[in-house]
Amino acid sequence: MDELKPTPPNSSPLTPITFLERAATIYADCPSIVYNNTTHNWSQTHSRCLKVASSIASFGIQRNHVVSVVAPNIPAMYELHFAVPMAGAVLNTINLRLDARTISVLLRHSESKLLFVDCQSKSLILEALSLFPAEVLRPVLVLIEDDEFPIPKTDEFITTYEELVERGDSGFNWIRPKSEFDPIAMNYTSGTTSAPKGVVHSHRGIFVVSLDSLIEWSVPKQPVYLWTLPMFHANGWSYPWGMAAVGGTNICLRKFDAGIIYDSINKHGVTHICAAPVVLNMLSNSPDSKPLKHPVYIMTAGSPPPAAVLFRTESLGFVVHHGYGLTETGGLVISCTWKNHWNKFPANERARLKSRQGVRTVGMAEVDVVDPESGVSVKRDGSTLGEIVLKGACVMLGYFKDPEGTSKCMKNDGWFYTGDVAVMHPDGYLEIKDRSKDVIISGGENLSSVEVESVLYTHPAINEAAVVARPDEFWGETPCAFVSLNGKHKASEKDIIEFCRAKLPHYMVPKTVVIKQELPKTSTGKIQKFVLRDIAKSMGKSNSKKMSRM
Repeated sequence: MDELKPTPPNSSPLTPITFLERAATIYADCPSIVYNNTTHNWSQTHSRCLKVASSIASFGIQRNHVVSVVAPNIPAMYELHFAVPMAGAVLNTINLRLDARTISVLLRHSESKLLFVDCQSKSLILEALSLFPAEVLRPVLVLIEDDEFPIPKTDEFITTYEELVERGDSGFNWIRPKSEFDPIAMNYTSGTTSAPKGVVHSHRGIFVVSLDSLIEWSVPKQPVYLWTLPMFHANGWSYPWGMAAVGGTNICLRKFDAGIIYDSINKHGVTHICAAPVVLNMLSNSPDSKPLKHPVYIMTAGSPPPAAVLFRTESLGFVVHHGYGLTETGGLVISCTWKNHWNKFPANERARLKSRQGVRTVGMAEVDVVDPESGVSVKRDGSTLGEIVLKGACVMLGYFKDPEGTSKCMKNDGWFYTGDVAVMHPDGYLEIKDRSKDVIISGGENLSSVEVESVLYTHPAINEAAVVARPDEFWGETPCAFVSLNGKHKASEKDIIEFCRAKLPHYMVPKTVVIKQELPKTSTGKIQKFVLRDIAKSMGKSNSKKMSRM
């Protein structure tokens, strides 16, 4: 056996780009992308990607150069997930909701050589580039035009996206990775300008997580997938590549609300959607909500979905699947894999079970919840807090130009430390209780903001809820709840506190409730707790009286 080694026939680098080639053969005449009045099939999408890749290469873009994109969920954004790596480059999708200063920092940090800009982000990008120091080279600009928004190309842009398609070579011999560990994508984890975290993923990692995500969600051949999850958010959890693997139809949306989602479901026969829990809340609370004519499968992740929101969403006919992943894993790597006998349980119990994150997907090597100090696994009792740690092919290569940050989370014990606090239940399913920075320590007790939020979401008047720590003179910190109301029922701050008092241990009850018209969110729908923490801190220390802990 010792003489049998890897050879070229059995060790060709894995890359998700091959999914597109296969789709162009099997699903050539089947729809690949639908956007407004435009429909492409998989043969056309394959040809367009090759043409764009050849045009990118003609600019002098070389292997491992970074090519950035600022665009919403439009066809060009989808195609660039293939065209950029086909040119040997590294795809960097940037959150278009960021401000000019932050985008300027990210472009300089990534050393981006080429930048594709959606027409509606044109002024934002020109402002970002104006902040570049004189000695720093700016990326070459390509404008992505849209017939719906006739914004003219100006001299700052070398060409337009469709011009690259027109002049490109459909016979381009695309540049395959030399190693499956070559980088394919880099995504920034947040908008911080002080220490940008550029998460770099390999062809191998994206290949594995793309297929893994399809298997875990039981995605069939030729699904109809509605793009509500931004592709600039962790590459849309790897589904741009995954949809090519199964020949799906990508329904692209520049913008959406509940009404647009319901209209798209009916018009296109949508079967699958990925969405943050805030979108589930929007769908279940919308005046447009009504029972679906056919089941629509939703994958949700990003923050723990409250059981009450899951219950309301599924009562409309959506089938919700809950997973967990990070920018650093390229997609979902933990899933609440459903057991058939759970279908016999009452609806509330089913929703509670589904709100857990679950178990490792088949593509992950190992997952555990450990004491962050000792590295020892926590008890499987559903109450002992620890940190989620991961091992597997789709864990990032590391942070770009940040070896110290990489070593802090990818430790010598072989684990990637996520910073997420969770418990392990007796059945081996884990459940997130908080980000480590969001745990509230009140009078020596560690309390989970997620647990308090799950109770708040059961209040009939509450639309959104987020709980953060507020400084307290006696307890050190106490829970401070920020909520928005749905307009269907009335509730005061006192009413909400009394509601929680009846359902939570005394120390977990919010001592402060702030009612706002809307809670601040990121472009991907996550509530911005750091904003709320700053507000709570600015309110000063609360003066809670000493009370018994129950």
